[in-house]
Amino acid sequence: MGSSTSKAAKITAHDRAILDLKVQRDKLKQYQKRLESVVSKELELAKRQLASGEKKKALLALRRKKFQEGLLEKATMQMANLDELTYSIEHAMMEKQVFEGLQAGNQVLKELNKEMSLADVEKLMDETHEAIAYQEEIDELLGTRLSVAEAEEIERELDELAAAEIREAMPGVPSASAAERERQQQRQEEEEEEAEAEQEMDSGLAKAPSSKAKASKSRARNQPLLA
Repeated sequence: MGSSTSKAAKITAHDRAILDLKVQRDKLKQYQKRLESVVSKELELAKRQLASGEKKKALLALRRKKFQEGLLEKATMQMANLDELTYSIEHAMMEKQVFEGLQAGNQVLKELNKEMSLADVEKLMDETHEAIAYQEEIDELLGTRLSVAEAEEIERELDELAAAEIREAMPGVPSASAAERERQQQRQEEEEEEAEAEQEMDSGLAKAPSSKAKASKSRARNQPLLA
């Protein structure tokens, strides 16, 4: 009972008017079909009467056909008027719904604007700019106080802290920085050994005369002195 009453209450006068127009349109369409059928029958009857030589009866059938065609033309015009009226009402109802939606949205927008005034927005923007400027000043001070050497020292300290955490987590594994220092020391010792070996070779070559020098000195001793 309650559900049927609520459904019936939802049908407005505009909906009922559109429904009545559509019902009238369906009836008019059926009437058009009957007229078209009568016109076709009168035409066939006129043809048969003419074929059988009854010219007056054929003429009468054509007159009836002409009358039915006039009625059919009027029904077609009424159908077009009904369609146009139905479409106009539906379009007007759609525009009304759009207008009501815009009106409701405008009211909500006004209420939101009351909660967020222009002065509050300007104040918030000023506070935001001040906070950003303050943070930039802090970053600038922190950046200018540290020299390049101090920045490198801080990075090394960070690496040492990371290596210490690794050693605590895995005692048997040397840290990356310690292993790197060992490799650098080993390379330095190898380079020093190579340099010492090259110096020894150079000094030995300087002390030992070449075979050509020895041969020239021997020939010089063996030659007689000129008078």
